Amino acid sequence: MTPSSYDMILRGGDVLLPGGISSCDIAISGGRIAGILERNAEVSAGTVHDIRGQTVLPGIVDVHFHVRAPSYPERGTVGSETRAAAAGGVTTILEMPISKPCCNSVAVFDARRDHFEGEAQVNFGLYAAPGIASVDDLQAMARRGAVAFKVFTTAAPPRRDDEFAGLALPEEVDQYETLRRVAATGMLLVVHAESEPLMHHYMGAQQASGRTDAIAHEASRPDIVEAVAVAKILTMARKTGVRIHVAHVTSRAALDVIRAFKAIGTDVSAETCPHYLIFTNDDVARVGPDAKINPPIRSADDRAALWEGVADGTISIVTTDHAPFSRREKEAAKGNMLTAPPGSPGVEFLLPAMLDAASRGVLPLEKAIGLIAANGAKRFGLYPRKGEIAIGADADLAIVDLSAQTVVVPAALQTAARDCSGLYAGRRFAGAVTTTVVGGRVVYTGGQVIEGANAGRFVPGQRWEQS
Repeated sequence: MTPSSYDMILRGGDVLLPGGISSCDIAISGGRIAGILERNAEVSAGTVHDIRGQTVLPGIVDVHFHVRAPSYPERGTVGSETRAAAAGGVTTILEMPISKPCCNSVAVFDARRDHFEGEAQVNFGLYAAPGIASVDDLQAMARRGAVAFKVFTTAAPPRRDDEFAGLALPEEVDQYETLRRVAATGMLLVVHAESEPLMHHYMGAQQASGRTDAIAHEASRPDIVEAVAVAKILTMARKTGVRIHVAHVTSRAALDVIRAFKAIGTDVSAETCPHYLIFTNDDVARVGPDAKINPPIRSADDRAALWEGVADGTISIVTTDHAPFSRREKEAAKGNMLTAPPGSPGVEFLLPAMLDAASRGVLPLEKAIGLIAANGAKRFGLYPRKGEIAIGADADLAIVDLSAQTVVVPAALQTAARDCSGLYAGRRFAGAVTTTVVGGRVVYTGGQVIEGANAGRFVPGQRWEQS
């Protein structure tokens, strides 16, 4: 490749490469990284960006993301929520299959892809729900580009059966048979693990007590609810041979189970989220419905355990579980945490939260970014094109100022759920996103999303067969 053929050069910054921070320039052509150059190398390009004083990171891969559109536009659209991703340095989102109807067939999968294309500001992959599909149907969704399958071990919420058909599997026999069918595809299965019978028991106790506060919410889904479900699923996984990824781990009890199964060779990975690493149930009591999330934010001891899990590798991925709701929906449940809708916007805080952790010496910068970029890309089959800065990788990049601060001002957020961001409101993080590049195109810079960039592309899973 001749120097004149470069589309863009990022000049003057520090760059996080697989071997650590390096002072070098990045050349981009055709949407990919075309060169890692000596500082101020004599090359030309269509566009040169001077990023002195800033640090180039691989674009962030958010493996757990919800978009409520098109059925609930008041909660956000593909456009609004991927703009929020761009503002947070997130260049790829993997969208969960809770759509209306549930993404449980090739037809719905294709409709979801069509809905995202042309509106997404960042790259997107799609999960599928396997619970009511045959092995042939699962294979077909895998060939269509599903990045993974997802199940809940709980029942569908009231009046939402169509959104959870094939996704909500509260019965053990259905769980086992679904694991067996997914194993036949070789695909990864992501599990929201909570025991429906135990949850029903504890929820009934809280309803009988008359309590509806934050303590009641956590008490209705205590750590044993999570740990028992994880243990059952991983026991079934060992029998069926399916690869498992445990979603949003919240408790010491669940971590202990995952460690035990990893120690005997189970193919399992686990994630947690910034809200579990930063906040405790005291914050939930302070904030109210904006802080209701399932599974719940727990105690300071659980929070400490999660950081231990990050340190020892039991937790290999940090993701958002970005789940926007409208202000009206949250306000309608004010005073009753048992009936409040569960979810909080988080995609604009993922990278700042991890930069902040690195700045405080909680973990090295390289590991902090690996947790939100390379590790997810590897587990979900997107590596090495995603998650790392290397020649030939997609030019998905987050440029940050490590000396700046991110201050969460709800009105300034891109998400449509900005009015439900009370959990993070006023929070200060060390480090700030200055520019986001997706496929070689700048989609966010100077505090503004570049409208009309339309840089987002479908990111298929490993089994994809392009038609």
